[in-house]
Amino acid sequence: MHRGERKSLCVAPRTPRGNPSSAALAALLALVLLAAACARTPYTNRSQLILVSDAESAQLGAQAFQEVLRESDVLRSGPAVEQVLRVGRRIAAASGLDADWRFAVIDDDQQNAFALPGGKVAVYTGLLEVTQSDAGLAVVLGHEIGHVVARHGAERMSQGLAAQLGGTALSIALGGGPNTQAVMAAYGLGAEYGVLRPFGRGQEAEADEIGLIVMARAGYDPREAIPFWERMERSSGSRGRPPEFLSTHPSHGTRIELIREKLPEALRYYQGGGRAADAR
Repeated sequence: MHRGERKSLCVAPRTPRGNPSSAALAALLALVLLAAACARTPYTNRSQLILVSDAESAQLGAQAFQEVLRESDVLRSGPAVEQVLRVGRRIAAASGLDADWRFAVIDDDQQNAFALPGGKVAVYTGLLEVTQSDAGLAVVLGHEIGHVVARHGAERMSQGLAAQLGGTALSIALGGGPNTQAVMAAYGLGAEYGVLRPFGRGQEAEADEIGLIVMARAGYDPREAIPFWERMERSSGSRGRPPEFLSTHPSHGTRIELIREKLPEALRYYQGGGRAADAR
C-alpha cells in the first residue's frame, strides 16, 4: 500500500521555563501536534503537515460526495458510465490506496472531474468530449486520484487549522474535527457544486506527477498526457474561457514541460508492467 508515512520530521520545540500560562501551554501543545503530524507523500516523498486522520477525511469525503450527487443529474447506465467504471477501477487499483471506491458520472457540460477522500470520484460528461479515449480518461482520473493519494485536501484543511491554532481551531484539532463544509472547501466544492480547483500550483504539479505514475502502473501509456492537455488548451480557446478543470493549474506551456520531465520515470512503470522497470 502506498500511503504517506507518519514520521517525526519536525524539530521538537523547546518547552517554556517556569510556570507556563494557559496560553503558553496551548501554544506548546499546538507545536507538539504539528511535530507529530508531519508526513510524506507517496511517490514524490514531499514533507507535509496532516492534522486530519484518514478515517475522518474519508467520512467527510463521503458526506460531501452525497451532497454533490443530490444536486446533480447522475447517469446510472450507458457508455459513459461503463467507460468511467472501467478506467476508474484500474486507476484505483494501481494507486495502492485502500478505499471504498465509488465512481459517478454527472450529466453536465462542465469539462470537469474531482476525487474526494475515501475514494469518491465524479466525472462530468462535458469532459469526455476532450478525453476521447480510455487513455485520455486515465490522464484525468490519475490526476484527480493523485490528489487523494497525496492527501491534498487533508493537507489544506491542516494548513488552515495550523494557521489558527491557539483558539477555536486548536479545540477542533484536539477533538472537534472539521465538518463537511471544510472538506468541500478544501476540495473546491462551492455552493453550486462546481469544482473550483482550489489547489495551489505545487499540488497540481504533484498530482500530475503522481497521476502519470498511477496511470502507467494501470497499463495506460503516460505519453497520452501531452495530447490530452493540448486538447484541453484548444477547448479552452474555443469556449472563450478556461475550462473549470484548468483554473489555478499551471500554464499550458509549463504543464507540458513538467510532464515531459516526469515522463521517463512514469515510462519505467509502464514498460515494467506496473513497477519500475529498472527495479526488476
